[in-house]
Formats: sequence, structure tokens, C-alpha cells
Amino acid sequence: MSPRSASVNEELRRRSRERLLQAALELVRERGYEATTLGAIADRAGSARGLVSYYFPGKRQLVQSAVHRLMHRTLEEALEREPRTDDGRERMARAIDAILGLARDEPVLMRQHMASLLQAEGFVQCPEQQRLAELLRSVVAGYGSPDIERDYPMMRSVLMGAVYAMVLPNVPMSITAMRAELFGRYGLARGAGNPPDAEAPGGGCEQDLSRFFATGARPEGQSK
Repeated sequence: MSPRSASVNEELRRRSRERLLQAALELVRERGYEATTLGAIADRAGSARGLVSYYFPGKRQLVQSAVHRLMHRTLEEALEREPRTDDGRERMARAIDAILGLARDEPVLMRQHMASLLQAEGFVQCPEQQRLAELLRSVVAGYGSPDIERDYPMMRSVLMGAVYAMVLPNVPMSITAMRAELFGRYGLARGAGNPPDAEAPGGGCEQDLSRFFATGARPEGQSK
């Protein structure tokens, strides 16, 4: 058997990393952060346990990267849904609804994410975080910001504050109230974006995460 090409090896590494990200989200959602181990993540992903440390320094970095990936792909999906539009106000509305929807539907993941960001290390500067930042910056630019370097950090902070308020244990802010506040701040029509159909008490809208991770089938000859 001839050696695999560099491009095949790169694709194998990409899929392996994606499986680890997906497994991390699934297990934290099911068991919580503290009960999720790197060994369990590797087992769920079908990867060797030593491979986790090859891609990620530790569990916090892995989980934060996984949630950033979820946020990026959720936002991307919302912005690209039909009918597609270049209207900056509509894209801003879709972006807000996408992030608030995650806070409503994935409270365990988003609560852990907020707790992770409040640690001394702050943001993990990973490819997933960078892609999310680029997409949010494009939303701010499309909205017509005259100063993206000022307005992007403000929008990011506003969304983080909204998520925090919605996942706060015992006294969470409702998505309806938070949406009205943010839409008012940015001067958006109530019917814009993707208005929530229901409050979904308790965040009961569990979704299939696999569509956000391009793990694909293993190429021929790859072992588990």
C-alpha cells in the first residue's frame, strides 16, 4: 500500500479534530462539564486518548472551542437561510435571534461557556473563535457601522450579557424580553429575523449537533 498523500493526512486530522469537538459538546450536554473527562470525549469520538492533547491543551480549551464552533455554525446557518439577503438590518436581526436561540435551547452548554470565559485565561484564541469573530464583524459591517473596531466589541459584549442573563440559574431572563431589548437597541422591526415561536421552558429544544461538524466517513484504510 502506497503512503497516504499530505492532503489525505490533513483531511484525516481535520475529521479527527471535528469528532472530538462534537463529542465534547454531546457529553457536556448529557453529563455536565465536571463529569465529562477527556478520556470519555476520546472514547465517544472513537479516537486514541493521547490524540486529544495533540489538538487541545486541556478540557477547558476543547470545550470552549467546541462551543465557539457551535455558535459559529448556528450563526452561519441563520445568516444563509432562505431567502438569502444582503440587507444589513435583517442580518443583524438573524444574528441576534441565532445567539439568543442557542441560550434558550442549549442552556447547559452556554452556561458552561460563560463560566469558562470568566476565568483568567478568557477567550481561547482558536480557529473556531476566530471564524465566529469574523462572521460577527461582517454582520456589524453590513449593518452600516461607521467604526467597526468600536462597534464590534460592543455588539459582542451585548450578546454575551444577553446570554448570561438568559442562562442565569433560578432567575433567567426570557428570550422574548431579551429579544425586545436588543431589537430596540438596534432599531430592528419585531418581525425581522427569526422570531421565536415559544419560550421553550427549560431549554427543551434539544437539537442534533452532528450537522455542525464535518466528520464524514473514514477514508478507506483508516483504522479506528
